[in-house]
Amino acid sequence: MISTHSALIYTMVMISAVDREMNDAELSMIGDIVKRLPAFDGYDLAQITQASSTCAEILSNDEGLETALDLIAANVPDELRETAYALAVEVAAADLKVSDEEMKLLEMVRHRLHIDRLVAAAIERAARARYMKNHLD
Repeated sequence: MISTHSALIYTMVMISAVDREMNDAELSMIGDIVKRLPAFDGYDLAQITQASSTCAEILSNDEGLETALDLIAANVPDELRETAYALAVEVAAADLKVSDEEMKLLEMVRHRLHIDRLVAAAIERAARARYMKNHLD
């Protein structure tokens, strides 16, 4: 068992690490999310590094992805499942490109958390709108 906060962080770390490149934009996004979202109220920010490291260690093992997904599904309550998916989408979009690996993992997270396809599409579209660039400048 892990805490709900850790499960949410695992979701973000998995998306960041799936393409084997945890870049600065994604890591910064994780820190910003933990600092500002109500889902992390009461969370000790000093624990982000430990939770991220533990998740990375799990992912490095055989069947690590499935283990991490199981931990997330078991420890994210129903009322925060859409939030967990939205956090994963935010991290995937942080570097302004979503790789095929990230897309596949987002789909796995969506299925594991039982996120309705239309809800997921709305979350994804909202993230796309937030990260759109003005090409006229």
